[in-house]
Amino acid sequence: MTSYRQPGVVLTDHRFTVPLDHDNASGEQIELYAREVVATSKADADLPWLLYLEGGPGFGARRFAGRQAWLGRATEEFRVLLLDQRGTGLSTPANRQTLPTRGGPREQADYLAHFRSDSIVRDSEFIRRQLTGGAPWTVLGQSFGGFCATHYLSAAPEGLRTVLMTGGLPSLDATADDVYLAAYPRIARKVEAHYARYPQDIGRARRIAEHLAEHGPVVLPNGYTFTVEAFQSLGHMLGGGEGSHQLHYLLENAFVPAAGGHTLSDAFLENVAATLSYAGHPLYAVLHEAIYAQGGRPTAWAADRARARFPQFDAAKALAGEDPLYFTGECVYPWQFEADPALRPLRETAELLAARTDWPALYDPARLAVNEVPTAAAVYHDDMYVDTEHSLRTAAGIRGLRPWVTNEYEHDGVRAGGPRVLDRLLGLVRGEL
Repeated sequence: MTSYRQPGVVLTDHRFTVPLDHDNASGEQIELYAREVVATSKADADLPWLLYLEGGPGFGARRFAGRQAWLGRATEEFRVLLLDQRGTGLSTPANRQTLPTRGGPREQADYLAHFRSDSIVRDSEFIRRQLTGGAPWTVLGQSFGGFCATHYLSAAPEGLRTVLMTGGLPSLDATADDVYLAAYPRIARKVEAHYARYPQDIGRARRIAEHLAEHGPVVLPNGYTFTVEAFQSLGHMLGGGEGSHQLHYLLENAFVPAAGGHTLSDAFLENVAATLSYAGHPLYAVLHEAIYAQGGRPTAWAADRARARFPQFDAAKALAGEDPLYFTGECVYPWQFEADPALRPLRETAELLAARTDWPALYDPARLAVNEVPTAAAVYHDDMYVDTEHSLRTAAGIRGLRPWVTNEYEHDGVRAGGPRVLDRLLGLVRGEL
């Protein structure tokens, strides 16, 4: 283990070797990485542990500098473990460079079937037993991390002291189709709210889309094929607290005058490339619909199929008439595996995962109904990424869970709200509120 310091905290790197398949403990092993964070003044204290599970899928744990966001509040009383979930960050990363070592698409898909929340929870239990001496710990799950925490309550509640979730209460039984049929109306509301805030962006978005439609796709600096559909996918920015403002500033810088007339600016295209690329988190695309898969049904590109039910997202129709162009949200589409050079080698693997039907169940409603682990969840009203109705139905199905429903924050409230969100959840599980 290596320890080092940042302002106010001591950090320690941990590495663990765990089975790829926990049902075959003597089989292939993979390596996990996690970073311990403790307040400098409490580095030698006997503190309870808090495990942080990042959103995603496909994102490594956030790299904080010192006591940023909620981490300062957490280190007042916890020793925090920031886990890079398997396949992310420094935990045996899975991407276009590493996956070919597994073999062809079929072998890659079989390998990645072990990278959902059920395996992440078993990894967490393996680590807990090593770090805490068997004592239960607190889990803080953001977004997909909350999905993992809900599975944790179903599968291994004995390992949990308390559970805190932010923007991450999943439906216990919704299919991927159900998730996206509920998602598009929320996305539409976010787009309409953005245009109400920045009405000048209606014309700007149309002008950009018309330019792409007339002149054909643009190859971005990173090799990404930028089409009208790809432009619409920038709407995923609208799910964060500052996302609408960031999208506005991105659009206002789209065109510059050039010898042949106005053209898309290098600055705009560079920022779009960074925003759209999956190079840093390919599992987000490859496994995104698989996080909802259970019950013997394929996901089969559910977001793409559901989109056809909502004609306001049809760019060609909008450009042919007077309707505003609607952006899309947290959706993964087959065309992205052609457009993004980080995903192109994984297209066949993604197709096999989309067709897979043998996904095990992720949640145990009967066990959740008798839950004894103190649990609290921040439910962000009209969250673009997680359906509020689904979350509240799940909250009612988990005994003792105390939901905090708020429209003060968007999906990234635990980061944007810093210590306030974590403090509120801790107060709820402790009966102080």
